[in-house]
Amino acid sequence: MLEDIQAAIPLGFFLSFMVGPVFFVLLQTSAVKGFRAAITFDLGVLLADILFILLAYFSSFQLLENLSNQPGLYVFGGVILLIYGLVTFFKIDKNVIPDESKKIRKSDFLGLFIKGFLLNFINIGVLVFWLGIIIIVGPSLDNQPNRFFTFFATVLLSYFVTDILKILLAKQLKRKLTAKRIFLVKKVIGVILIICGIVLIVKGFLPKNQFNIEHELERFEHNIVE
Repeated sequence: MLEDIQAAIPLGFFLSFMVGPVFFVLLQTSAVKGFRAAITFDLGVLLADILFILLAYFSSFQLLENLSNQPGLYVFGGVILLIYGLVTFFKIDKNVIPDESKKIRKSDFLGLFIKGFLLNFINIGVLVFWLGIIIIVGPSLDNQPNRFFTFFATVLLSYFVTDILKILLAKQLKRKLTAKRIFLVKKVIGVILIICGIVLIVKGFLPKNQFNIEHELERFEHNIVE
């Protein structure tokens, strides 16, 4: 069990620094809205990860095959991400600088939680990532449910702890934020979301022989073994 925990911690740390839409929106939320808001957003992201892990665990190769045969799922997720990126890029906020005296309402926290969940959940690539991890580490865990639980619980915990450190660091930037800088940050995040959406859409239109997920995962596992 100790070996499983030791193997899971670096993966959780690496996962926290994977550059994607969630990474940048989390930092923006921390810098603009504060620690509690960013934690709430991150919990929504974690819930999506947990659902993906459960789905991947109970379906594995069958789901991989379905994803390969239905690349339209990538197009669907990509379109949603693209629209969200366009809204983020063109949206104009009247109150750019957050008011320290203004408390965030409970409904705002719920909205942040749902935002984190959906932003992660619509990215079908996250599901493919967890499928790949399960397929790769499964044999080393002897496919035992208890060891799977320990491994992925440790991954998510180390991921969450690393995110807390990121949130605290981003919060320190709050003093240096001006209306112009926040405006530019939102523009950059919008562009990143648009690019991620386009990438997912392109994946959906790739020929099937270039979309063989299982083959790529097997090759990735072979490279690790070597």
